[in-house]
Amino acid sequence: MEQNRPNHKLIYYFSKWTDISEEAEKIILSAFEPQFIKKKKDLLVVNDVCNYLYFITDGCMRSYYVDEKGGEHIFQIRMDNNWISDLESFFSNRPSHYYIEALENTHYLRISKERLEQLYIEVPSLERYFRILFQKAYVNSLKRLNATMWEPASDRYNEMLKEHPEMFQRVPLVYIASYLGITPESLSRIRKKK
Repeated sequence: MEQNRPNHKLIYYFSKWTDISEEAEKIILSAFEPQFIKKKKDLLVVNDVCNYLYFITDGCMRSYYVDEKGGEHIFQIRMDNNWISDLESFFSNRPSHYYIEALENTHYLRISKERLEQLYIEVPSLERYFRILFQKAYVNSLKRLNATMWEPASDRYNEMLKEHPEMFQRVPLVYIASYLGITPESLSRIRKKK
């Protein structure tokens, strides 16, 4: 399988969780729209409804909100072969509280809620894939919330370094600090101790 073509990266990840026939592959590929966004451009802005799920084939994005004092708080940082979206807005059809911004020139695939529902009917095995994906997203959100409340910042940093070392080469440290829920100064102190 040609993993270097963006659509085939998506098929590769689906096939890790479920069997994809040649016919199903064609249906899936026709359901996702290839897109491109330049670095520093917004994919989603606050108060717009998030109408799509996005699969990043090559690039990096972040989702964040801005508090009443103008401070940015990063909720997600996603790179190649990962999903990003505002699932609350996507499923409820309500305005988003988040921005989604490209941190690099990014190629991605997108699918609307309506098309996703149709895809479940056309390729029933994908429903299992997305159920697992959404369960993992929920568990990861809870895990991150708990870590922010109970784990020392140095432990959160070490976990991120272990799980996503490439992030430190591609994402500005100020954004990593925000994602970890600490100040850039605190992150700098933690890094100096290593």
